[in-house]
Amino acid sequence: MSTLKKLSNKPVIGTLIRYITKIFANVHAKRIATHFSEYLQPIVAHNEYLKSKAFEIRHNVYCEELGFEECNEEKQESDDFDLHSIHCVIQHRSTKRFAGTVRIVYSLSEKQQLPLEKYCLDSIDHPTLIPTNFPRHKICEISRLAVPNEFRKRQSDQFKGAATGGINESEYSEKELRCFPFIAIGLYLSAASIVMSKDIEHVFVMMEPRLARSLKFVGIEFQQIGPVVDYHGKRAPYYISPKMLLNSLTPGFKKLFRGIQKELDIQVCGDPSIIGGLGYTDFGLTDKN
Repeated sequence: MSTLKKLSNKPVIGTLIRYITKIFANVHAKRIATHFSEYLQPIVAHNEYLKSKAFEIRHNVYCEELGFEECNEEKQESDDFDLHSIHCVIQHRSTKRFAGTVRIVYSLSEKQQLPLEKYCLDSIDHPTLIPTNFPRHKICEISRLAVPNEFRKRQSDQFKGAATGGINESEYSEKELRCFPFIAIGLYLSAASIVMSKDIEHVFVMMEPRLARSLKFVGIEFQQIGPVVDYHGKRAPYYISPKMLLNSLTPGFKKLFRGIQKELDIQVCGDPSIIGGLGYTDFGLTDKN
């Protein structure tokens, strides 16, 4: 892999290497998309039980594992932003264990600040991509993404619980192991699906630059809008819009995205109040993409 990376930076041959790598990655992504829906289910945490499971995962990762927040007797990590957030979890179908969570913090008034606005607004140096430049109902922040260590190998966990670690190999099949490292990507795509359903146009994230580079490889291209700062580790502010996502997402991961959208759509059929109803036609994502 390191040899290919070096060759990809060479003139002439580098273009060919990058093209071949992209083809193989896309084929792999299509296989992952098929297995992902077979073993994992994204769920909108619309009731107190599911929210408690999300808060439990967050306590495990952010309090017990990383020490970013203080542990508590309830084993639940939550804050005031959760009062104006939509939560999503991913559940392992056969064991019913929860494999990850993420939240979308929205804002309907100046009183409902995004976490980035409250703690890291000064870290944004982009002249126009600032939350306060947009209508409050058109902005959100994706935050508190967490994958429990049960679904990661500790020795290969490069992002300390935040992203694409390895898996506990002793309990799962080979096919399951192939798609589990994409749980974090599945969480981001679940969040993107919810963002589109709410007709939100501007999305902000604080994340590690290394994670941003990993997501870019699959076509989730966030735009960095400020320098790296020390906020729960070295992180930087990023921006993305639904249109940016759909324009950059690779075909293989578009297949995964479509599967996640359909899964969430099924959940809210008959009860659109869960997240305000799902509708994707505004962004042109059809079965042809």
